[in-house]
Amino acid sequence: MRDYGDDVLSGDWRAVGRTVVTERRADIDLVVELPEGGAGGDNAGGFVGAVVRVDAGNVHLEDRHGRVRVFPLGAGFLVDGEPVRLIAPVPTPTPLSRARTASGSFAVADARTRVARASRIWVEGRHDAELVEQVWGDDLRLEGVVVELLDGVDHLADMLIEFGPASGRRVGVLVDHWVPGSKETRLAEQALAQVDAQHVLIVGHPFIDIWQAVRPAVVGIDAWPDVPRDVEWKTGTCRALGWPHETVADRAAAWQRIRGRVRSYADLEPALLGRVEQLIDFVTAENSPA
Repeated sequence: MRDYGDDVLSGDWRAVGRTVVTERRADIDLVVELPEGGAGGDNAGGFVGAVVRVDAGNVHLEDRHGRVRVFPLGAGFLVDGEPVRLIAPVPTPTPLSRARTASGSFAVADARTRVARASRIWVEGRHDAELVEQVWGDDLRLEGVVVELLDGVDHLADMLIEFGPASGRRVGVLVDHWVPGSKETRLAEQALAQVDAQHVLIVGHPFIDIWQAVRPAVVGIDAWPDVPRDVEWKTGTCRALGWPHETVADRAAAWQRIRGRVRSYADLEPALLGRVEQLIDFVTAENSPA
């Protein structure tokens, strides 16, 4: 009688040849890839991005161009070329007494406002400044960072020359509609060529206007409307949403309506969050003393 050895049906015979997929926490900054035909669908195969947010069973990935896409947690991802099942990160337990600011950072009890640094953050318009103050104001006051209006990127070169960036005197600039080939990117490159660029950081978000950085669901809409290029964006947006739009006061009221719905960083798009945090880090770096 031939000896066939061990029973071939013993053990987990169904697992033979099966690819083992490990679980991986979707921690912030983890770089993830979607293989061709992977979880994302909608031509998402080959998309590579870093985790910028996890909420409601979804992971938000930002690619190197600043584009953010949202995918459901689970299988269908690659990390370092290996298949993984992404799971939500384990929240770090914190004492109940430690409150958080609107930006998500820990509030510092009895903290005094720091004397303003020489370094500055510039934003394009008043609405940008108001939103940054609303979400990051506590952090900025603690760090002694002043936010100033640029009133349009067209003035950037002249303002940088007048300011004179240097060691301990940095400038971080937040620009709207920061996409390759745009007028904004061209003007930024020209401005940087006229000063000591190592003390200047210009970053931007892809939105036409800062209104779009507020997540549509927070405002109670499915998406921000598409506005024809020959129509002023705020006016066209208010008209498309059925809001009063004829006067400056109408558009100001619309902004107050939008901003009034923002409670914390969770109400803003990741493409804005990462850029503001980047600017704060830059102007408060060790070589940028008060």
